[in-house]
Amino acid sequence: MDLLQKYGDEQEDELDEPEDQGQNPNTTAVESPDSSPPRLLQSKSSAPKVDDTTLALTVAQARQTQSRPIDPTQHVVSYNPTYDQLWAPIYGPAHPYAKDGIAQGMRNHKLGFVEDASIDSFVFDEQYNTFHKYGYAADPSGNNYIGDLDVLQKNDGISVYNIPQHEQKKRKLEKKKESDENDDMSVDVDHEEVDNPATDTWLMKNRKSPWAGKKEEVQTELTEEQKKYAEEYAKKKEDKGNAGEKGEPVVDKTTFHGKEERDYQGRSWIAPPKDAKAANDHCYIPKRLVHTWSGHTKGVSAIRFFPKHGHLILSAGMDTKVKIWDVFNSGKCMRTYMGHSKAVRDISFCNDGTKFLTAGYDKNIKYWDTETGQVIRTFSTGKIPYVVKLNPDDDKQNILLAGMSDKKIVQWDMNTKEITQEYDQHLGAVNTISFVDNNRRFVTSSDDKSLRVWEFGIPVVIKYISEPHMHSMPSISLHPNSNWLAAQSLDNQILIYSTRERFQLNKKKRFAGHIVAGYACQVNFSPDGRFVMSGDGEGKCWFWDWKSCKVFRTLKCHEGVCIGCEWHPLEQSKVATCGWDGLIKYW
Repeated sequence: MDLLQKYGDEQEDELDEPEDQGQNPNTTAVESPDSSPPRLLQSKSSAPKVDDTTLALTVAQARQTQSRPIDPTQHVVSYNPTYDQLWAPIYGPAHPYAKDGIAQGMRNHKLGFVEDASIDSFVFDEQYNTFHKYGYAADPSGNNYIGDLDVLQKNDGISVYNIPQHEQKKRKLEKKKESDENDDMSVDVDHEEVDNPATDTWLMKNRKSPWAGKKEEVQTELTEEQKKYAEEYAKKKEDKGNAGEKGEPVVDKTTFHGKEERDYQGRSWIAPPKDAKAANDHCYIPKRLVHTWSGHTKGVSAIRFFPKHGHLILSAGMDTKVKIWDVFNSGKCMRTYMGHSKAVRDISFCNDGTKFLTAGYDKNIKYWDTETGQVIRTFSTGKIPYVVKLNPDDDKQNILLAGMSDKKIVQWDMNTKEITQEYDQHLGAVNTISFVDNNRRFVTSSDDKSLRVWEFGIPVVIKYISEPHMHSMPSISLHPNSNWLAAQSLDNQILIYSTRERFQLNKKKRFAGHIVAGYACQVNFSPDGRFVMSGDGEGKCWFWDWKSCKVFRTLKCHEGVCIGCEWHPLEQSKVATCGWDGLIKYW
């Protein structure tokens, strides 16, 4: 009975203990070890109070643990790993075949393997700014805090992002009070101080919002010195503008290198030989080098065979000269045309070959007489012409089209020397002009990575081809049956487009293997359409079969870039190539 009495007295004492604690404030409560730690960071929310920083850190750590691959050296896994973790690659030393030390399989990003951060960016910003303002922050490695713990207790653990409402109102009142005091001060200030920009009073008075508009100043009359300077500047600008409108003036010269300009029968040296005709219908891939022409001191940018007969070949050089060479007989240079002050970019024969066009980086387009070497006309808009073309119709041989560096295609009437049309829709320099559909339409390509189809004479695009996967197309050639266009794409392939109504890409035909990225290598067809040919950046000339799209043969032609290639119009197994080594080769 004594034991029971003693046990009952102990229970009563325990029940009376909280009341005693309430009466005596000096006594401290003994907390049980299972109780939760005191809440230090208050979140501004109507939801039940949760320690969001600790929660965010815990979730981030759990996420990191789940996404981290399993270490193969550990013997015990303390959690259930996911399928992805079990099959994740082992992170060891750098892969021997990987350029950047990371094997292809060990990537989840283009630059390598990116792991999840152990803390969310929002939580990091909150704690970073809180530390810089108050001197304390949550420790991401655990559930405690670092920094000035006294200030933490004093501020009740608030962060910069969850300041209580009463604190915000208090700050607004303080700001308002400060502005009122400044206004009261301005009543008693001296007027001299208000008018003097060097004083603080003037600065306070004239303080403006950063969003305030600029004050409109009253236009005052210019002084004599300012007027004189303005006149000189305007004159200088006008002179500069006039100089830029025209190309650089150059004295036109020509030199004939042959024995005589006319033979014993009175025929011109450019007259085609009587016995020149096609040997057979089938074209064959060339196998060996026949002849090399070396007369240009710098690279050769383009070559063109004489139309229909091919007994002469015209070449445009980066040494500012244009030369014409004999193919049929002696193989020598027949005439040199000197009329440009900078490298020649493009050349183009008229239909009968008696005249040709040249376009140079000196911003001039020149129309030459092939036989005499005289310049018939010079055209310029003050911009660099990248491509020149005559209308292929026999009755429109006086119409010149030029693709310029200022995104325009300019059309001249060469008889009147007037610009008759401007096609201005491209967003980059125009690279090619190709006539299709019985010369009623033409296709242009540009540095804006698009193709545009135009009606001849109408400056409105009738078809615009631009896809995200498309690259710039610096060279385009028409198939002999005129149903297809071959476009040299700068992603190292040749694409085929239909020239019928829809101008669609033929996805089944694609010619690849060569390296042309960065070079405007010319693409061409054999006269019978059986083969596609192209130069490349490594000096090779590539031949593909048109039907199977397979590589038929490659020839190592030049040191450096093989920029141009042309199939002989009559001799079906002969091809001419030119390169940046200054040579023209006949195969």
